[in-house]
Amino acid sequence: MIRKILGASALLASLLVATAVQAQAPGWAKIRIGVEANYPPFSQMSPDGKFSGFDIDIANALCAQMKAECTMVAQEWDGMMPALNAKKFDMIVASMSITEERKKNADFSDSYYDIPSSFVAKTGAFTAVTPAALKGKKIIVTRNTPRAKYLADNYKESEILQVAKESEVTMELAAGRGDIGFGSSLAATAAFLKSPAGAGYSKVGPGIYPSGGAKQGGGVGIAMRKGEDDLRNKINAALKVISGNGVYKAINDKYFDVNIRGE
Repeated sequence: MIRKILGASALLASLLVATAVQAQAPGWAKIRIGVEANYPPFSQMSPDGKFSGFDIDIANALCAQMKAECTMVAQEWDGMMPALNAKKFDMIVASMSITEERKKNADFSDSYYDIPSSFVAKTGAFTAVTPAALKGKKIIVTRNTPRAKYLADNYKESEILQVAKESEVTMELAAGRGDIGFGSSLAATAAFLKSPAGAGYSKVGPGIYPSGGAKQGGGVGIAMRKGEDDLRNKINAALKVISGNGVYKAINDKYFDVNIRGE
């Protein structure tokens, strides 16, 4: 009799645990999205707290396709991955390059855009950007990025000035705190060159894909905590739909005069 009672109790406990786990399993009807909000034209926040930019529009389009209620959460770049794994938000839409190192701490969606990085400097200052050409020169780059690792691996005889935000690459360059900047060919470079502060500066050398590009499994993706396959599958499915129905193209053309999808 005691064994039967204990057995029944154990079965009931198992059922209660299973029910609790099922109840806690996220259906992704509500999603919190980590955004940098300081990386125009991809992401920015106005003084009244409104988010805008390419990443923001893509995030909203994916949420609409997934029929999810989404909330944007501003987060400084250096704390993005720790905040994701601390469950401050559920996924990151912040122009985060897919790298083998980052895949140790998070899972990624398919790439949603893929653009090269480029060097920018005062017009005529450099004719080449090889390690030999930049020996002894100070290169400015955003820390904790594939670009920073690329420089550390390949430009060992250059001085590397690491800054906190992508926008600071060209800001520090214009202030004379470095010889050449290395940043996104659209955000840090093209936008800067079109601005008054960029007068007298030019791109130098060819475009570079520090993480290999989308065709080699790189590119820019949406990060989420490891093991959340349901969310990743939903994002990839939604991304495929908006890439095929014109929504992605409309967002792309709103901000850029080239296709950044990488296809």
